[in-house]
Amino acid sequence: MQLILLQNVQNLGKLGDKVSVKPGFGRNYLIPYGKAAPATEANLAEFEARRAEYEAKAKASLEGAEGRKAALEGVEVTISANASTEGKLYGSITPRDIAEALTKHGHKVEKSEVVLGEGPLRRTGEYEIVVHLHADIEATVKVIVIGEVA
Repeated sequence: MQLILLQNVQNLGKLGDKVSVKPGFGRNYLIPYGKAAPATEANLAEFEARRAEYEAKAKASLEGAEGRKAALEGVEVTISANASTEGKLYGSITPRDIAEALTKHGHKVEKSEVVLGEGPLRRTGEYEIVVHLHADIEATVKVIVIGEVA
């Protein structure tokens, strides 16, 4: 399936690139979320006519992400959860929990932006968590998981 990208997409391409993707990825993700449009002659002409608008939108998004990165650098959040005396949690800390803790701390973060490369946190301790703010921008925050003995 041939598509033209309407914004930068990580591991796929930049704004304006004509890419070939599998039909399901294009139909179910790229097109519905406004990240791409089918590469027809009409869409290509419309894209070229509105290219400046798309570039301005991309630049504003990038600047917003850079501002959020500056605000998130060095942030520490503490999350408490039920744990055994050995430090093993009776559940896990998920991206949703981390996003909620950061939001309570005053930094608006969506759960889809929190990246847990090795899966949910299942032990107490300190963790460096990556927050993916933009296709090109990531911030690192420290999450401290403390256990409450039930």
